[in-house]
Amino acid sequence: MNRAAFLRLLAGGIAGAVLAQVPRPVRAAAAYDFWFTRLKYESGDWDVDQRMPANMITALIDYTSLRVDPKEHVVALSDPKIFSAPFCYLAGHKLVEFNPAERRNFERYVRNGGFVFVDDCNHDIDGLFARSFEAQMASIFGKEALRKLPNNHALYRSFFKFDGPPPTGLELNGWGDDIVHEYLQGIEIDGRLGVLYSNKDYGCEWDYDWRNKRFLAEDNTKFAVNIAIYALAA
Repeated sequence: MNRAAFLRLLAGGIAGAVLAQVPRPVRAAAAYDFWFTRLKYESGDWDVDQRMPANMITALIDYTSLRVDPKEHVVALSDPKIFSAPFCYLAGHKLVEFNPAERRNFERYVRNGGFVFVDDCNHDIDGLFARSFEAQMASIFGKEALRKLPNNHALYRSFFKFDGPPPTGLELNGWGDDIVHEYLQGIEIDGRLGVLYSNKDYGCEWDYDWRNKRFLAEDNTKFAVNIAIYALAA
């Protein structure tokens, strides 16, 4: 079931005969249009930017009429429960090396209509997360699968209008490449973005703006809404 079909099922109501065929986790979450699922993986440090989910959820409640689950859900990438989630988040500073079950679920989830937002937290430290995650994607989907998104991609107009990815409060120059990353990358399956990959550390920005000592940089919070809406509708 792809994301669009899942939304149609929610919008149209779930008849008893269909309900019996829907996995239990999907039925439990059917009261909501959106719920935030953080993916836990065995390697590296998955539990970063701990306030980011609450701030993204708050933005969705403030700016949209979606029925939003106020709780963050943490699900192991190896757990079949991920297949009931319309949106997943994966982040970290360190190594990403999926075990066989994690790799199998990640590929199956993305190829069958799932959406994963992947954010490199503190990309400027040593690049271990970036290098290892990109290697995982090349191994699973092919060397050319992860590509730069054009600034006219549907993601940038799914709710608010952007000319491209908004900069973070403190732009990062990468791990020795000395490049300010003015783009996002993604993996598309059948014309649909299944993996959105950021080197811009949006999660830290949505967690706390350290430069200005305040929460929630407004434009970037609005962009979080775009990501969620795209994940639900594409």
